[in-house]
Amino acid sequence: MYSTKGRGKAYPLVELSLFTAIILALAFTPGLGYIPLGVTRATVIHIPVIIGSILLGPKKGAFLGGVFGLTSLLSNTFSPTATSFIFSPFYAGGNLWSLAVCFVPRILVGVLPWLIYRGLMKCARGTPSEKWPVFSLGAAGLAASLLHTAMVMGLTWACFGQAYAGAKGVAYNALYRLILGVVAVNGLPEAAVAGVVTALVCRVLVRALKRRA
Repeated sequence: MYSTKGRGKAYPLVELSLFTAIILALAFTPGLGYIPLGVTRATVIHIPVIIGSILLGPKKGAFLGGVFGLTSLLSNTFSPTATSFIFSPFYAGGNLWSLAVCFVPRILVGVLPWLIYRGLMKCARGTPSEKWPVFSLGAAGLAASLLHTAMVMGLTWACFGQAYAGAKGVAYNALYRLILGVVAVNGLPEAAVAGVVTALVCRVLVRALKRRA
């Protein structure tokens, strides 16, 4: 997180609006933010949420995560797949727990990157290596993305285990293997991309914003 001192009161609102616009553009551009994978979707929308969290702080990150959750709710309500009941109470099979799955992990993915990044930087205090901030940024992006996937799938198992197994055509006692498969196929590549993009983008933006401060 960088200092906003001397940049005027309008800048934080402009920056928050810019990240919100990026999230909305990704969400509502077909095949870009939510990538169709048969009966489910992969996503890259968590990446601007992660970057926004690190740059703008946890409160604004939580707001961006809420926007992410809202786009997921709308997408699964108006363009549903077989498992959209997990994220939308307005789709057949959904209920109020759908809102928890839809919003809680997304809001937390706007808070966790800041906490992870700040924690790593505190651990590195006094370390002379110039590569440590880049490592911390990448690690924050990767870890936050993995935790996001784990939270979504964990809540899915807890709240919709039987229904999710049925939608996927597997026995309930084999659901854990299915969830591990989703984490491996979707979660790990998403996390790798999030780590790389977060490190590269945040490194450039932090430098640019510090010069402008």
